[in-house]
Amino acid sequence: MDIDTFVSQSIGTWRSQRSGHNLAFQHFEEVRSTIEISAVDPNSPEVLALCNTSNIEPALITSPFRMQWEGESDWDDDEEDSSLSGDCILVPVPDPDNSNSGQLLRSQGYAETIPAIGRYHFNEDIFTLITEYDRAAAEERIWFGTANVRFRVSLIRTASGTGVVTASFASEIRKLTES
Repeated sequence: MDIDTFVSQSIGTWRSQRSGHNLAFQHFEEVRSTIEISAVDPNSPEVLALCNTSNIEPALITSPFRMQWEGESDWDDDEEDSSLSGDCILVPVPDPDNSNSGQLLRSQGYAETIPAIGRYHFNEDIFTLITEYDRAAAEERIWFGTANVRFRVSLIRTASGTGVVTASFASEIRKLTES
């Protein structure tokens, strides 16, 4: 698999059920969310701005996409504070010497809500993304069980990489359009 195939297979609306363990707080969390993944024009102002701030030549990118999510968490019993939502632009920059790896520019990171650049690679059909931040490092693995079912495992590690702060598993099912 390469990044273009992975992005193409990911386009759509996904219903996600995620269970997470926050080891720092010794807390288990359940999150149900809807994730919308859509293609973005490589020449859009958002993509070009992200390339510019990341010092990446736009001619090197492929298959930019937007990910929007909205969900509910059982972390807090207060209904007003339990909703989660977000939006980010993701821009793959394939390694010119290896189609199985590259960089992924994010307008908003996973572990810290700041722009981030991660490194991705494929082992067989498993997409792995590692993003280092100032105070943590995020590692995500995503793979497809079928065309409409995918799985995601995420770890947030300490900045030194010696400890795991959170671990989560999500199953995601694509919403099929009604005919």
